[in-house]
Amino acid sequence: MSISVCTRAPLTAPVNEQDLRWRALCQRDPAADGQFLYGVVTTGIYCRPSCPARKPLAKNVRFYADSVQAEADGLRPCRRCQPHALTSLNGSLARAVRVCRHLQNADSIPSLAQLAAAEGISASYLQRQFCQVVGVSPAQYARQLRAARLREQLQHGASVTAAVYGAGYSDSSRFYAEAEHILGMTPRQYRAQGDTVTIYFALANCSLGQVLVAQTAKGVCAILLGDDPQELLDDLQSRFPRAELKGADASFEQTVSQVLGLIESPAQGHALPLDMRGTAFQCKVWDALGRIQPGKTLSYSELAKAMNLPGAARAVANACAANPLAVAVPCHRVVRRDGGLSGYRWGVERKRELLQREGAAINLAIK
Repeated sequence: MSISVCTRAPLTAPVNEQDLRWRALCQRDPAADGQFLYGVVTTGIYCRPSCPARKPLAKNVRFYADSVQAEADGLRPCRRCQPHALTSLNGSLARAVRVCRHLQNADSIPSLAQLAAAEGISASYLQRQFCQVVGVSPAQYARQLRAARLREQLQHGASVTAAVYGAGYSDSSRFYAEAEHILGMTPRQYRAQGDTVTIYFALANCSLGQVLVAQTAKGVCAILLGDDPQELLDDLQSRFPRAELKGADASFEQTVSQVLGLIESPAQGHALPLDMRGTAFQCKVWDALGRIQPGKTLSYSELAKAMNLPGAARAVANACAANPLAVAVPCHRVVRRDGGLSGYRWGVERKRELLQREGAAINLAIK
């Protein structure tokens, strides 16, 4: 089989072995992906720095800013690492950044058609690209921005009416219909930093250390694991700084018992009512976590793909880390691409133990 060889004079100079890009290439550093590409003039192919192909000789390597520059030098993309797809992703990222800035600076939420016209592309293509990069649609991102402005103004003492219109809501009736979903409580309660909101809580010993369970009128809002009861209580108080915290009564003790049972046997599932408070994207990730079967694990990138958001693995990992409902929202079922167990906010050993308990329960059921 003949090999096509680049015979054109290269646009770039041969590599200097002291160049940091050469070191990144030799180490196949994935963190360097997106920063540059390299080409091999003897094969006529260009690659990502992390490409697993055999390391080329330094004298045959050229560095490029993007695939356009590499192909102008007569090279073709590697079929193994597909560096041209990376350039395409970078273009999508740049477009998403522009759209985000547009939404941040807009007095009112522009339509998808208006955003697409500003970018010179179709509305459906913009929607698809933006979702792949950001993890939510432009409309969802705009609503999150508006809700964040509202929370900020309420926290700084603005009246509810002033905060509603200052955040960009043109229709107060629509806002009030969504208020409790956006804030987790009424606007006046949020403005008072949780005054009059009652949260029942209990601290208990469990096989994984200490557990704090908290519940609002809507459902369980926190299941926190740790070693120090005071740290768990401080965490709860920081989430609801002026809420009325009450110790468990007899009815709440039943909820705590359910949580303790779930920790001991996480494969059994639960019927706990949950009060999940997060951004639209975080809630979307937490909902997806609940669909991972006990005894199974997914990587962050696999979970992102399952949500039809293949470019959002890092955002998915951040949402998993923000999960306040240990075990009930099973973020312990998400692992690194290599199967490693790092990244669990309550400690790797607890994550390992929960997965082992699930695996043992599944194996017992099979037998």
